[in-house]
Order: sequence, then structure tokens, then C-alpha cells
Amino acid sequence: MAFQAIFNVVIVEPEIPHNTGNLIRLCANVRARLHLVEPLGFKLDNPGLRRASLDYSDLTDVRVHKSIDTIFEAVPIERIYGAMTTGTVLYTTPKYQLGDTIVFGSESIGLPDHVVDKVNVGNRLRIPMMPANRSLNLSNAVAIILYEM
Repeated sequence: MAFQAIFNVVIVEPEIPHNTGNLIRLCANVRARLHLVEPLGFKLDNPGLRRASLDYSDLTDVRVHKSIDTIFEAVPIERIYGAMTTGTVLYTTPKYQLGDTIVFGSESIGLPDHVVDKVNVGNRLRIPMMPANRSLNLSNAVAIILYEM
């Protein structure tokens, strides 16, 4: 049976293999497709990635893209959400639909400005945090929003 994703998770320039391994497991368990946008901060055969993803790699669909543009060309813009600390919309607000896409940035810098600019203002999501805190762990943030979706 072909993999039928219900959501798309996009990580722009992921840096930490363990986080990506955790995301492979998460995506397998909610039937989401994981898209990784280059450059990657690790090789896909990294032992840390393999260890964190356990044996879930064959249970999800992981795709690597040279550019974020391929995502924005393939999905209707109104169905693409961006997660960012500066987002103006609480992540529980949208009425998500099957096939929606959520875009996250790298662990160290989040979404680059050129990607933020592509996301509709009404689709720029945030997860509430204590004031003056910087951000959550990437795989934790993805889990929060993906389970809400």
C-alpha cells in the first residue's frame, strides 16, 4: 500500500540528526510526510539519526528538497502554515484540513526571513511560551502543532 500522508511537515535546513530522527518517529505515528530542505547539517546515514528514528524510517515518507520553493510551488499557499516565535496566530486557532503543510526552521535560527515572507500573515503560528524565553526544542514544537492539526 502506498504511503498516504495526512499532513506535511517541512524542516528548513535541519541541523541536529537526533531531532530529525525524533521527527521521523513522530511523522510515522501520525502519518505525516516529512520534508527536509537542504542544506542538511548531517548526512541521512548519521548514526544519531538512525538511533533516534529507531526502525520507523520505513513507516513514513521522508523527502529531501534542494529549495523551499519546491514546497511552495506544490501546495496551495493558503494551506501552508509557518511556525515561528514571532507568529501572530496561536497554533490552536486555524481550522486545519487534511493535506495541510506546516513549515519549521532550523534549530539555531528558526525560519529565515525569505521563508517567513512567503507565508501568509494569517498563517504565521506561535506556541505560547514564558516571556523572554527563546524557543522550544524543534521536535517538541513540531509535536505540539502536529497533534493539534
